[in-house]
Amino acid sequence: MKKIILSALILTALYSCKKESQKTEDMLAADSVSVSEPTTSATGAYTSKELSPEKLGEYLAQKNDTLYVTNFFATWCGPCMREIPHFKNKMQELKDKPVKFTFINLDDKAEWNTSVRMFGQENNLTRNIILLDGQQLDPTFFTSNFKQWDGGSIPFTYLRKGDQTDEYLGMMTEEVLNVKIDALLK
Repeated sequence: MKKIILSALILTALYSCKKESQKTEDMLAADSVSVSEPTTSATGAYTSKELSPEKLGEYLAQKNDTLYVTNFFATWCGPCMREIPHFKNKMQELKDKPVKFTFINLDDKAEWNTSVRMFGQENNLTRNIILLDGQQLDPTFFTSNFKQWDGGSIPFTYLRKGDQTDEYLGMMTEEVLNVKIDALLK
């Protein structure tokens, strides 16, 4: 019964964002976290990686000198799509710095090979996208990994550098993103 209620809550939360058809961008470099091997399609195009909730928890907990900027999004979420250009600008600005941008996609698995793939290719972000099956999430995932976020809505951005963390629920403006990243890079 708890799984049914949790699934209903997650689906309600994910659909609370207004579904829009606008698409954005793609790019993801390998990291020290274990993920399913990236695949190449018949056309030779790179495909995003899938990660289990347990492995994602390990990824989020990394404590080193790298700043990890992790954004949870869905392609149907209007606010998620509107903030992506800000992340892309910051990625370009910090490309030679110890900063890693990762976009955790929460679309239904049925959308991974269509909407999500197209979004990644159009935005040159495929190598930065991790696919997460929201059906595998339980309440302990949120309480174990975040102070604020209960999975109730997106977009959500989690930043970590060493022992320092920051969380932001909702659409981030470019100014807010700059302030949060600059504060953790000091």
